[in-house]
Amino acid sequence: MNPADVTVDGTGLLCVTLLLRLREEIEGAPAGTVVHVVATDPAAPLDLPAWCHMTGHHYLGPVPDPAGRPLYALRLAADARPTRPDAPWHAAT
Repeated sequence: MNPADVTVDGTGLLCVTLLLRLREEIEGAPAGTVVHVVATDPAAPLDLPAWCHMTGHHYLGPVPDPAGRPLYALRLAADARPTRPDAPWHAAT
């Protein structure tokens, strides 16, 4: 697994809030950037790949974390589809 270029700590956040933070922290990052996401919400293993599928980013899956945190990786896509500013589950119009 590639080392992270960006790490987003979503400890204690529900997935909607985590996705808002993730989107904010990757804004302006170039395509190919590897992002590690710490996600403690039990829905994260389903929500992160679904969000990546919807936006066009590449979900790379869970990665081992020396600290034992639930950690997931994704790679940013050049042609990612934007989502609404207030609703990360809805495509921007």
